[in-house]
Amino acid sequence: MRPIARRGVCLVLSAPSGAGKTAITEALTAREPNLRRSISATTRPARSNEIDGVHYHFHTSESFRALIDADELLEWAQVLGRFCYGTPRAPVEAALAAGLDMVFDIDWQGHRQLRSALPGDVVGVFILPPDLGALESRLRARAGDNTAEIARRMSLAHAEISHWPEFDHTVINDDLPVAVESVRAILHAARSATARQKGLGDFVRKLG
Repeated sequence: MRPIARRGVCLVLSAPSGAGKTAITEALTAREPNLRRSISATTRPARSNEIDGVHYHFHTSESFRALIDADELLEWAQVLGRFCYGTPRAPVEAALAAGLDMVFDIDWQGHRQLRSALPGDVVGVFILPPDLGALESRLRARAGDNTAEIARRMSLAHAEISHWPEFDHTVINDDLPVAVESVRAILHAARSATARQKGLGDFVRKLG
């Protein structure tokens, strides 16, 4: 049977730093061929191993502002008063129309903006750590995070976690493979939503 045409899904994963959303995102994109990772635009300088258009779309402050003024970003924010990050509109809308799904690793503010820009297309998943002790241990295991930075991230974690009720689903990442499968099940359920399957009417009519 030929697949029924459908509109793609915007799968938003949000979590405090260290809760595992990046690991979950990487595992999902490895297993789901129709899932694309959203490539953000940023004013942050490229690191030596980063490629423009692959890791980020790198912009000057002026060209980023031009994207905002032209309404070419679905969501954007300035992080810690330094660099701007945002989601380009055109590739996301093209993917959704083609029946491809996009996964986003953004915070609760980005989730709000994205849901406002694409009502009906966004499924939000908030990732929680099993406890704050585990979160702090994960942060301490990261190379380069000093004590002050860990304290700052833990403070931000409390603020981030307070927004969990705004999301459609909440997954506790106590066991990474289990958490990945939980999020994968959410994605599969979103794909089969009646309203998303734009070819369903033709299919049913052919049933006679």
